[in-house]
Parts: sequence; structure tokens; C-alpha cells
Amino acid sequence: MPKATPPLNRKPLACAISISVMLTMIGAVTSTPSFADQTQSSQTHTATQPVKHFAIPAGSLSQVLSQFAGAAGIAISFDAAEFSNRSSSGLQGNYSVEQGFAVLLAGTGQMAVRKANGDYVLQGNSATTLPAVTVSGRAMMSASTEETGSYTTYSMNTATRLGLSIRETPQSVSVVSRQLIDDMQLESLTDVVNTTTGLTSSQQDSQRHVFSARGFRIKNYQIDGVSTTWESGYSAGESQMDTILYDRIEVVRGASGLTSGAGDPSAAINLVRKKADSEEFTGHATIRSGSWDRYQGAVDVSTPLNKAGTVRARVVGSYLEEGSFVDFQENKKSVVYGTLAADLTDNTLFNIGISQQKNKPTSSTWGGLPVWFSNGERTDWSRSKTVGADWTRWDSEVTNYFVNLEHYFDSGASIYATYSKNINKADLPLVYLYGAPDRQTGLGMGAYPAWYDFEREQDNIDIYGNLPFALFGRDHEVTVGLMYNKQDLISKLRNALNVASVGNFYEWDGSYPEPEWSPQTTHVRKQTEQLGGYGVLRLSLADPLTLILGSRITNWDTEGMKSNGDFYEFNHHQIVTPYAGLIYNINDVYSAYVSYTDIFNPQDAQDRNGNYLDPLEGKNYEAGVKAEYFEGRLNAMLSVFRIEQDNLAQADVGYVIPGTTNQASYAAKGTTSKGFEAEISGAITDNWNLMFGWSQFQAEDADGSEINTAQPRRTATLFTTYKLNDLTLGSGVNWQSSNYTRVNNPLGQSEKIKQGSYALVRLMANYQMTPTLSAQLNINNLFDEKYYTNSGAWFGQLAYGAPRNFNLTLKYDF
Repeated sequence: MPKATPPLNRKPLACAISISVMLTMIGAVTSTPSFADQTQSSQTHTATQPVKHFAIPAGSLSQVLSQFAGAAGIAISFDAAEFSNRSSSGLQGNYSVEQGFAVLLAGTGQMAVRKANGDYVLQGNSATTLPAVTVSGRAMMSASTEETGSYTTYSMNTATRLGLSIRETPQSVSVVSRQLIDDMQLESLTDVVNTTTGLTSSQQDSQRHVFSARGFRIKNYQIDGVSTTWESGYSAGESQMDTILYDRIEVVRGASGLTSGAGDPSAAINLVRKKADSEEFTGHATIRSGSWDRYQGAVDVSTPLNKAGTVRARVVGSYLEEGSFVDFQENKKSVVYGTLAADLTDNTLFNIGISQQKNKPTSSTWGGLPVWFSNGERTDWSRSKTVGADWTRWDSEVTNYFVNLEHYFDSGASIYATYSKNINKADLPLVYLYGAPDRQTGLGMGAYPAWYDFEREQDNIDIYGNLPFALFGRDHEVTVGLMYNKQDLISKLRNALNVASVGNFYEWDGSYPEPEWSPQTTHVRKQTEQLGGYGVLRLSLADPLTLILGSRITNWDTEGMKSNGDFYEFNHHQIVTPYAGLIYNINDVYSAYVSYTDIFNPQDAQDRNGNYLDPLEGKNYEAGVKAEYFEGRLNAMLSVFRIEQDNLAQADVGYVIPGTTNQASYAAKGTTSKGFEAEISGAITDNWNLMFGWSQFQAEDADGSEINTAQPRRTATLFTTYKLNDLTLGSGVNWQSSNYTRVNNPLGQSEKIKQGSYALVRLMANYQMTPTLSAQLNINNLFDEKYYTNSGAWFGQLAYGAPRNFNLTLKYDF
């Protein structure tokens, strides 16, 4: 196989050709028998199968049998075409392998026969064996990615609620699996974004990051498929959410207003929680030590609560203390998660849980380092330089409660209902440094201290049902749903009664005195309600052709009080968001697709007068080719897209929102973004995992001028591991092209703040010392690249990315 690192200096067409060649060569690899032989030999099981819990959704009998084999860890041979047009209600509850087969095959005239090597084959009543198509057992065939060792998943719900595989989803999607998270030690949502195809982050200050894709900000976030929102200006630790809570993170690039209401043209990020699904006491504990006095301990325990295993619990906890490469910054973080699952009947599953994360950083920054001296010359600070004081902090607390119920009917229909409540709090005594210091004396900087205290509560209800049905001799399915959420945000402010001089910024050591504070007053109040109904229809038009049609109707109401005390209200009712996708199966490996959806997205950007901008409106077009190798263990895709929209918020240079230090915006008309993306993820052999992604786009306004130039136009990410007995070695690189922001310098002249292209290299080694104890070393930014993590995001201020660093982890399984 050719080297996976992309030729970063090639023209777009050459890059596309290279990626196409790569996909073709991977296709050639699938014709070799060694991988299938290895998989087959690794799935031998003993004659006695334990009872396990299964949660396999309805679908075609062929698909359900394949998922059952994966969840049970067995291999089964059957004629896939024989069962592809038969429906199955799935399998919910506790079964042995034999019991599971008995339920799934009831009424089919078939039975599962176990062979001497532990594999299974389906036989008819005449005891004649069907033509065999082997489906190798692997846990990854269910949606869960834990304990699979895989870099991909079998199905996902983020785009359409239909539980489709990556290949069956007519959009560009990525799945960051639990194995990939562990191998790369992606500890926060920001870490995940920085290593996901086509996604980038920009750091606003020490605790806040803004995420983007395809030239636009990402504002669509989901937890277990339920939409949740936050406004970056009122951050309470969301971009630092710990990944220890999640089984995987699904990303759908492009608009996904069908299931979320807001047709965000960038991407939707869905964080899928770990589940209480183990009928045996199991878990693991880890301790970690790293650069800058970093120490962390974590535990993850699952257990049945009754003998039958129909009631199960899981507890996850973590505690971290760490320093930083930035002077005086420290952080303490605690995470706890508890969930309970109960099989109310064989077809009914109930889940309830709570999670909480607390961040307690010290010497937090608000904004970044000055780019210019007062004479207009550029600065060059040490990466350890800070603008934080010893009393500044960005304390945050994120609490999430959830309860859900899912039921599967014997007919194959299913219903899912969930309620969740998110409570986000932040306590922020901060100081914002502005201006430009004198090159010789360091004088000339000003300070704006402020103490913000805010809380955001969001209640979410999501109910949807799925019904498979037969029409004209073919199997189809329909999903209908109702979603409601309500968000209340209140921000309170204490102003400084006395403001000390900054003095010589060269000598800034964080000892800047904390001011006396005014009584607390309400700063901003905002309430948003959204009610939406949606329907999705999946039609099998022919053996190779599937059509997905959907639509959503949304009511969106917002009212509140601005920072200047003015009240406002705006309503958007009966907004229709259509969706369409067409998938053509070229053969058993390759498929082609096209999709379309509308864009409608109310935005929180304000203009120089403090007025909120009109919602984003537009259209999203996409087409591509997808491949599924080795029975789904390796996925690949190549897609092209075009986004058209109006009212896109752009920085109104030189203006702030009245009563704040936040950047004012104006609405750009006729903006377009077009480009292509490619991704390969999964297993090439039993010992070799690979994740590679490439993305590039061109974003312009109606006049042909570039927009959102702070977002790099081209990005590439690569990570791969290879297992040699008990030793696993891994390496990877994240690369992005140059980007810039145009800002007025201290002399009043417009100037570009540019970050050149750069690559960050990482290494990983994991050694399995005993069957239960392993050690892992991760080295990040191997070549100690010096780079910015933003590009003038705060009026000509910058923040540096982390220097070379390491983490050493010991993990004990029990």
C-alpha cells in the first residue's frame, strides 16, 4: 500500500487523484485471502456459550443476523441474498447464542448448526446447507466500539435516526472510536476535533475553543443523539468535556437539520455515552503521569445488580491535577458518571444516569498575547508568557441528567423516548489586557477586569419511532419523531471599582492586584424554545438503489435582555427543512450517493448596534463514493460538496458589541463553500489499524472575496498502529495549511495576522505486560513545533499551542 501521508503541496486535482488511487489499491488488498483467514481463525469458541445482553435493532434478517454474530463474537455462514428481503424485529434481552438464533430464526424454516471449529452455518429443514457467505463474528458489528479494538463502527444515528452503516449514510461522516481515543489519548472534545477529518479548532483563551468545518463554525452538538447547544461567548467548560464518558464520537459533516432543527452547514458532533451493558463484573483502572506535573487517576466499573443480569450498573470516575507550559496556570478536573440499565421485558430497555464534570483552573487567561508593539512591529513572546493573574479563574461545572426508554415490538417496529437536563455553570473573575506595549519600556497596556457568573439550563425531550414495512415485494422503513428543547441563560456581572495600572508588560508575573467589585447585576438573559417534528422514509427502489426522503418542521422562539438592558424577541415558525439522499450500490464493496438538505440556523452574532443577525439560510449539496472492505472492518469515502448561504456572520473589524468586549459582526450575502474530503478508517489486517483523512475547501462571498480566512483551507490527519505480539506501536501526524485574519494594527493600518502551515507529529507505544496490566507512552508534538492555536481571534491577540509533551499510562483490567 502506498504511503498514507498526503502530498501536502500538490494541487487539489492531484490530491484527489492520489486519494482515488489509494482507495483503488485498498480495494485490491481485499482480494487477498490472508485477512479473512486470520479473522476466521481468531473466532473459534468453546461449546458452552454464556448468556449475554443483546440490543440489536430491527432491520433486514441478513443485517440482524450479522449484528448478532458480531455481538456474540462468533462466525456464521449463510446466503445473505436469501435473507436480505426478510424483516426481523431484532433481538432485545438476555440470551445464549443458541437461544438468540432460536428467536431470530423462528418461522423461517432455518436452524443454526455449530461446526467443529466453533463457527455456525444455517441449514433448512431438509438439512441441506445453504450456499455459504461467511460473516465473521466481531463486536464492532454493533454500534458500540468498546472492547472491539476497532477504528470504526457498524451503525450510526446522527444523520437520519435510521441506524445506518457508514456506507449507507448519504453524507460525509467520521466515527472516533473508543480504541482511537485511547490510542491517541484524546482526552477532551477539543482533542477529538483536532484529529477528525475536516474539523479544526481555534483557541479564544485558556478555556474556550471554537470548532469549525467546511469554512463555518460548528454549533450543532448532541449527546446520545439529543441536541444541546452552547454559545462560545458563554462557555462553561463544554469544549473541555472529558472523553472518558463516551463510547465514541460521531461526526456528520454538512447540514443535519433533519434531526437537530438547526441546519448547521459545517457539521454535527454527537457524543455517544458508555452504556451499562455488562452482565459480569468488569472494568479497569488507570493512572497517568505527564509533562508539567500532570497526574491523573481513573476507574471504570460495570456490574450486574441481580443474578439474571437484567439490571446493570456502571460507574466512571476521574480526577486530574496538572500544570501547564503557560506560566502560573494550573488545573484540577473531576469527572463522575453513573448509569443504570434495566431490561423491563425482553423487548424493553430502560436507562437512567447522571454525569458531572468540574474544572477548576487557576491564572486563567481572557484573550491572548499582543501581536504588535506600539510602533507596529511584531512581537515574539515565549510560549510560557501569560496575560492571566494569580486570582483569575474560569471555574466551570457541567451536569447532565438523562433517562430513556426503548421498546421493540414483535412486528419489527420500535420506539425510543428520552428526557435530559443539562446544567452549565461558570464563575469567572477575569482580567482582559488590551493595547500594545512599548518595545523598549513595556508600557502602554490597559486592563479591563470583570467578574462574570452565569448559568445555563437546557431541558430536552426527544421521541421517535421506527416502522419497517413491505411494499411491492421490497422492505422499507419509516421513522417519525418529535423533539422539544428549552434553554435558559442568565449572565451576571460585577464591575471593577478600581483598576490598577498594568505597568511594564515585560515584567508581568501574574501578581496584578484584584480590584474591589461592584454589587452583582444581571448582564444578559436569554430564553430559547424549539419544537420540531420530523419524518424520514427509506425506500428500497431496487436491489442496488435506496432513496431516503425526510423533512422537518420547526418552531423557534427566542427572547431576552441584551447587555445594554434592551429587551428583544424574535420568532421563526413553521420552518421546513427538507432532506433527500440517494444511494446506489455499485457492488458488494462500493456505493455512490448524492444528498441535499436546506440550511436554517438562528445565530447569536450581533452587529455594531447590538442587534442580532438574521438566521443563516441556504442549501447543502453533496456527492461521493464509499467503500466497505473486509465486511465493514475498513471504511473509505471520497466526497465533494457545495454550500450556499446568506446572512453569514463576519467580523466587523474595528467594532465591538455595545456594552461588551465581544467582536461585532455583519451579515454576508451570497457566500459559498465548495471542496472535497476523503477518509479511510478501520483495520487493514488483524494487527494493523489506520485512520487517514484529508479535507480542503474554498469559501467566498458574493464578490469572490475569501471569508472566514482564520480557518485553514486544507487539513490532513493520519494515525496508524501495528501490533507485534504484546507490543503495539503507533504514529501519526496532523497537518494544516496556512490561515490568516485581517486586523488593524496600532498605527491604524489593516494587516494580516498569518499562521503558516505546520505539522504536529505524535508517537505511541503500548506494551501488554501481563494479561491484565499494560503500559502506554504517548509523545505529542514530537519535533516541538512552535505554532499559534488561533489567528487574531481577539483583535490582534494570539495564543501558542503546546510544546513537545508526553504522557505515561498504566492500565489494569479486572
